[in-house]
Amino acid sequence: MARFLILSRVAVTAAWLAAPGPAQALDCANAQSQQDMNQCAQADWEAADEELNGAYAQAITALKALDAELAKADRGAEDALRAAQRWWIDFRDNACLAESYAMFGGSAQPLLYSGCMARLTRARADDLWLIVDQYR
Repeated sequence: MARFLILSRVAVTAAWLAAPGPAQALDCANAQSQQDMNQCAQADWEAADEELNGAYAQAITALKALDAELAKADRGAEDALRAAQRWWIDFRDNACLAESYAMFGGSAQPLLYSGCMARLTRARADDLWLIVDQYR
């Protein structure tokens, strides 16, 4: 089953990559074709992922500083966040794959997948910013 999920993700990603790029800048506020909507959703997810990476870097820095203040035997905040993030990525990827099955094999499946990825990624970034705010 895990192999199927990996192959399904690869197929969805390959479909996005195989799509020809726009000759001019894409107006995502007025995307008309399915291909344009898919590309805009992918770009939105990429922007959310950049935000997540910034929040994660700052949260790791904050928890590393916290660990440095604790006795060696009490440290573990940074490691806990790293483990949680790895688990969260697996959750997000599989949850979005499942959500995209509503349009399995169709031209809108990448739209559903990317939309879910952006939504869950932004929510996770918000959670990480809360961790950062706790240690400012």
